[in-house]
Amino acid sequence: MNYYLIFILAVIIGTYLLDLFVERLNLRNLETELPEEFKGYYDRDRYKKAQEYLVENTRFSLINSSIVTPVSIAFILLGGFNLADRFARSLNLDSILTGLVFTGVLLLAYQLLEIPFSVYETFVVEEKYGFNRTAPKTFILDILKSWFLTAVIGGAALYAIIWFFESSGKWAWFYCWMIVAAFRLLLAFLAPAVIMPLFNRYTPLEKDDLREAIEAYAKSQNFKLKGVYQMDGSRRSAKANAFFTGFGRFRRIVLFDTLIEKHTTAELVSVLAHEMGHYKKGHIWMSMLLSFLTSGLMFYILSLFIDSPQLFAAFRMESTSVYASLVFFGFLYQPVDTILSVFGNIISRRNEYAADAYAVKTVGNPRAMIEALKKLSVDNLSNLTPHPVKVFMSYRHPPVLQRIREIRDIPSVGTLN
Repeated sequence: MNYYLIFILAVIIGTYLLDLFVERLNLRNLETELPEEFKGYYDRDRYKKAQEYLVENTRFSLINSSIVTPVSIAFILLGGFNLADRFARSLNLDSILTGLVFTGVLLLAYQLLEIPFSVYETFVVEEKYGFNRTAPKTFILDILKSWFLTAVIGGAALYAIIWFFESSGKWAWFYCWMIVAAFRLLLAFLAPAVIMPLFNRYTPLEKDDLREAIEAYAKSQNFKLKGVYQMDGSRRSAKANAFFTGFGRFRRIVLFDTLIEKHTTAELVSVLAHEMGHYKKGHIWMSMLLSFLTSGLMFYILSLFIDSPQLFAAFRMESTSVYASLVFFGFLYQPVDTILSVFGNIISRRNEYAADAYAVKTVGNPRAMIEALKKLSVDNLSNLTPHPVKVFMSYRHPPVLQRIREIRDIPSVGTLN
């Protein structure tokens, strides 16, 4: 009896059943009565449409996992990993390049399995609810660009990890941890200038009332702006968003063009202040530190399972290797990753409240922040009443009604209508 195989199958099936349970709870929590806070923002038909959007997305996600889960189990039990390894070894490359081929074959197979689901989600579900603006050409180019970046960046990282584990003894996990941490930090600096422009166009905001208001606010907070950019998010979706990215001279605040179209200057300044709040409160560095620590834990645990004969037997493998250990370890690490992600979500939701409070206190216009949250929720057909278990398991942002309630509870804001 192979206990690794039993554990791995239990994790795969357990993850699927947990997801099914949480999503069913979430659907049962739908409220047909529009919350009082959103009366005048949602009409009856659009609120019904928002709930239909949630139901359809949930069902589609469950269909996806209901297909991918048994395929994954069959791939393990029928020796699919061993076939990929045989192919990689047949090319007679050195061990590191063989590992890159092995991993590349598996990633390609997974991507090809997921493409039909992505096509349906984009061109059927998102199209049906008025969100999709992605042209087929853009969709295809996005996939090809993602594959290219994965091959170049992921391939380089994987090459280094395999090399260290093959040549550095018991401290290999530590060296890999340091290399990956440095790699992530480098990408955090360079991604806004090198990677992100491959997918979207970023243009500095023109000199108008909005830019002047943003610059005046930033100056009042002693925040040196390296750039406020408008992103052409409308090329792919009608949904709106904003985010903060990069460090140093690559630091930039990005507003989707769809966000700018639908919000007033006061609301946009509040949204920007929220993003700035994450930086001022140290949330970005906190997130990077947590990622750094969890990756260290992951590499250390990985070092305990490298070349385990029982682990390879669970996957029907004929030969052991460092590169296959990296792939198989992902199945063992899944429960740890789930627990860590839940705690990460708790911290993220707390940080969102803190960023909201920062925006409200520094801008001095809580009404604008609340209006922005309401408009974003309506425009994006957000679920106003998610089940608490769903929030606990997967929400990085608090539900909008709770965010509004917290804003109203800020001293001197409670009297706001």
